[in-house]
Formats: sequence, structure tokens, C-alpha cells
Amino acid sequence: MKLSRLALAVALLPGVQVFAAELTRDEALKLSDTVVSANREPQRRSQTPAATTVFNRDDIERLQIRSVAELLERVPGVSITRTGGAGSQTGLFLRGTSSTQTLVLVDGQRIAATSSGTSSLEFLSPDQIERIEVVRGSRSALYGSDAIGGVVQIFTRQGSGQGLAPAVRFGAGSNGTFERSLNLSGGNGQTRFSLGVAMDETQGIDATRDSFGANGDDDAYRNRSLSLNVAHRFNDRLEAGVSALDQRGELEFDDTFDGFQPTVDFQLSSISGFVDAKLNDVWNSRLEVGHSEDKRDTGNDSPLAPDYVFFSYSTYRDSASWVNTLQLDSAHQLLLGADWHEDRLHSSSDFAQDARWNQAAFIQHRYTGNAFSTEIGLRHDKNEQYGSENTWNAALTVPLDTRNDVIVSYSEGFRAPTFNELYDSWFGNPDLTPEKSKSYELQWRNRYSDSGSLELSLYRTDIEDAIVSDAFWIPQNVQTARINGLEATLRQDVFGWQASLAAGLIDPRDRDSGHTLARRAKRTLSLDLDRQFGDFSVGAGWRAVSGRYDNAENTIELGGYGLLGLRGSWQANSEVKLDLKLNNLFDKDYAETTYSTANGRYGYNTEGRTALFAVTWTPSL
Repeated sequence: MKLSRLALAVALLPGVQVFAAELTRDEALKLSDTVVSANREPQRRSQTPAATTVFNRDDIERLQIRSVAELLERVPGVSITRTGGAGSQTGLFLRGTSSTQTLVLVDGQRIAATSSGTSSLEFLSPDQIERIEVVRGSRSALYGSDAIGGVVQIFTRQGSGQGLAPAVRFGAGSNGTFERSLNLSGGNGQTRFSLGVAMDETQGIDATRDSFGANGDDDAYRNRSLSLNVAHRFNDRLEAGVSALDQRGELEFDDTFDGFQPTVDFQLSSISGFVDAKLNDVWNSRLEVGHSEDKRDTGNDSPLAPDYVFFSYSTYRDSASWVNTLQLDSAHQLLLGADWHEDRLHSSSDFAQDARWNQAAFIQHRYTGNAFSTEIGLRHDKNEQYGSENTWNAALTVPLDTRNDVIVSYSEGFRAPTFNELYDSWFGNPDLTPEKSKSYELQWRNRYSDSGSLELSLYRTDIEDAIVSDAFWIPQNVQTARINGLEATLRQDVFGWQASLAAGLIDPRDRDSGHTLARRAKRTLSLDLDRQFGDFSVGAGWRAVSGRYDNAENTIELGGYGLLGLRGSWQANSEVKLDLKLNNLFDKDYAETTYSTANGRYGYNTEGRTALFAVTWTPSL
């Protein structure tokens, strides 16, 4: 680290004191105005300088969410790409960064495949999710690799309350879709638990638009999921728990080359345990250990298919983290921690290496004062393959009055090369170094009324040593990129309607060619309106996405689109609830990415107008 950067960080450390309220983790996960992922410990959203978006269980049920992508599309500055219907490969572009430059966690565990570096968001069932937090902007100073665009953390279902609370749900809809789930949660004064099982299946849609080979069939999808969360509080100072998630099933997809009918058997799972101890009035310590797996085994329905049609990639990851929070006084807080994880890859392809470890230490100081607040963090990563990386962040928050805050921040990030990029026997480059980023951000937060708030973020991200393939398909550290962006979120009650708007405007550029980075929509907008009428509730969601380019040369352009959805619920009695949802009401034909065959280039089909009816039974015990 350069001396000038360290001097700047030290200069931002002030000495005024104010009281900062403490929150337990289980309390934070139930509240919409708190966030855990921004600073790796419970914190009110108004107190963190990071731009965040939070969806809790109430949001998932109110919006009748049936995929993680449906929620993430409501985050400002997020572009989503899919290669078909349910279960199809999903790309996440947060603040103009790539899918491999956003860190995805499930209960604190990394789930990205070591081969590709992408996370299988398409396989995560909303029935097993309690909460999703999206931290927008680099957090490598706390999390290390992959957090250039931000962090998406998914928390599995949490138990709460006294006694037992069962819930049974059945849904049926378009394209031969059936959804079944059972959840049992409960607890007492010391122990809480949640156990959930679900089965989702659909006949799907035909993802491809041409009749090449065997592409004319619908692509079926089946997903079986299980989640478990148990926590026990021994006393006021000690709590321990374990959480587990297992998603597995089968997906059909269209082969765009030889006309075979391939399928993917997948498994995405994680298990983690924690011990959280308040050692004294100053020191809180939390130890987490975990294991995650991402498995894909591709087969073929054609018995005469050649061997190259079949492949398998399995990621096995062990991890441990130790986070210590020191409340030095009412104004100063120190965060000290250490991380370790080891990745292992089992594959049908040959790799020069199939394992590597990473260890890290980090420190962050937070000061909360009446006139201003600061946050300064530093992290050192040491990797078995590429050596060491230092990253840091700093933020200054100035309250203009009781309703307005201005935040200025700087952060650095990096992304480690994947196993495919480094070790592939045909196209790997072991000399690759991590991609690096620098981000600058200005925020304005306005709480203009008790029922309304407005947040604006203006940011710039510079990326160096970005990895792209050369003319021989060998990855190289040759690209530089510049991403400018503006985000806005608005929440307001209007004549009894709950309104939520998220808008993003980005300009992601390759600095060498001047081209727009592929698959990023420059403008996105999401608007949700909901209202309660006694036992009835109604809602509407509108999503608008501008056009985008599907290749680096900007010669393949996809048009923009707007989608309208409607939803309604009826609480028939204390135990039975009926839901109805209509997506893509006007049956808009659009594509989010393209593919090529011998017949030409086409856009992948996406779902047209669909309907889903569901019944939820919550018997009283």
C-alpha cells in the first residue's frame, strides 16, 4: 500500500463520540431497515455508508417472487440475462460489472463455481429464502476477491416466535408448472428452528427460436430443495447454530451446435455453523465454519452422442471466518477479522491444478459523531496461486440536517482468475494476475417524510487488468474499463398505495476500444405498487430495460423492452391464503442474450404471458 493512501486513511479518523445502538443478528434478519452484509455485522441501513437494497420474507411473499432473478431485477443498476425459461443460465451484472465480479453468499458461504467463477442463482428456490441483501459497490476490503461490483448475500429461512408454525403451499400455472413446499418453524425463549422442503417443476419453454437439430422441444426443469436452520442461545452472551441448504435437480437445454438433447444434473448446497459470543461489554466475537458444493453433470438423451457432449464440473469449498467487533466507546468501533477458504475442483476436463487456498486478515474502524461519521477498512489477502493483494476503503458521512445525509466514499476491489482461466489444459494462462478496481461514490439520502425516502448514488468504477480472451482463446490481462453510473431509489405511500421505484443509468465502456461492455443495459427501471383492502391485497410491477449489445464489438444489438405484471392475494381465513400472479401481461416478445447455429444468430426465447395460482395453508397448532 502506498504511503499517501495510508496517510489519507489515518487523516479521516476523528474523535467525537455518540451512542450507537447494538443489534443482534437474528433481530437484524427480521427487520427491513437493517443490513448485515455491508459491514459483516448487524447495522442499521441508515448507519452504513454502503448503498444497500434489502428484501425480507414479507417482500418475497408480497411480490410473489418465484426466482432470485425476479428480486434482483428490482435493484437499481442491475442487468439480468437468461438463456431461456425457468432454471436457465442467469447472468448478473451489478453496477456494470460482470457476473464473476459480484460476490454471492449463502449464509456467509461463497457458492461460485471455481471453474467459471459464476454463481448458480437460477437454482435457488425462493421458498427457502428468508432475506436477500444487495450491497452495491466494492466491498473487497471486507470480503476479498469477487466483490468489485458488490455483494449479494442470501439468508435461508429463519425460525422465530413460540411453538410450532407449519406452512403448506401448492401452486400451479402456465407451461405445466407445479410448485409444492412445506415449512415448519418455531422456537422458544432459547431455541429457534426452521425446516423447509420444496419441489418445483415445469415443462418449460423452447429456449431457441430456430429449428436447428433437436431445438424444437420444451426445456423441462425440476428442482428439489431442503433447508435447515437451528440456533440456540445458551445465555445472554453465547449463541450457536447451524444452517444448511441443498438444491438439486435436472434441467433440459437446447444444444446449439450438434442438435443433441442435453440435460444437466445439478446440485448446489452449503452448510455452515457459527458460535457468537459476547465476551465482555466491549468485545463480541463470532466464529463461522462452512462447506459448499456446486456440481454440474451434463449428459445427453441421445445414446449415439459423442463423448465430448458429456462433461462434469464439481466445486468443493471449505471455509472459516473469525470476526471480532470491539465497541471501544460510544463513538468508536473496531472490526478485526480473519478469513480462510480452500477451493477444490473435480472435472472431466484436465486442469494443471485442481486446488488452491486463500487466507486473509482485515481491520475496519468506524466512528459515529454528531457532525460527521467515518469508516476506514484495510484487508490483506494471500493466495496460493497469485500471491498477495491489499485493498482498502474509506467513507465520510455528513448529516446536513435530521433528514438529509451526504456520503463520499472510495473503495478498491479485485477478482482472482478462475480455474478455467488459469489451469485449463487447452486455453488456460497460469501467468494471469487478478483484475483490479477503484471506485468513487457520492450519495445523497433524504428522508423527506415519515412514509417517504429518496436515495441517489453517483459513482465511477475503473477496472484494470481485466481478463479477456485473445484471438487464440487464451485469457490475457489486457482490458481496462470505465463505468459511470447514477442510481435512484424512491419509497412513498401514495393514497394508501405502497410505492417503490428503483432506477439505474450506467455507461460501461471498454477504455481501449470505446465500446460499451457487452450485456449491460444502460437504463433500467423497476416500479412496484401495492395496496391492502382488508383481507385483499393487489399489486402491480413494471420493469423497463433499455437495449444492450451482446458482443464486445457492439455489432449485435438487442432491443429494449417493458414488462407489466399483476398480482393479488386473498386471506380467506386465518389459515388459508390464495395468491394469483400474472407476468408479462401483454405477452411481450424479447431477448436478453443471443446464440448462434448453422442457421444464423438468434435471441434466446424468454417466457411470454404466464399465470400462477397458489394456495398457502398455515394451520394453527
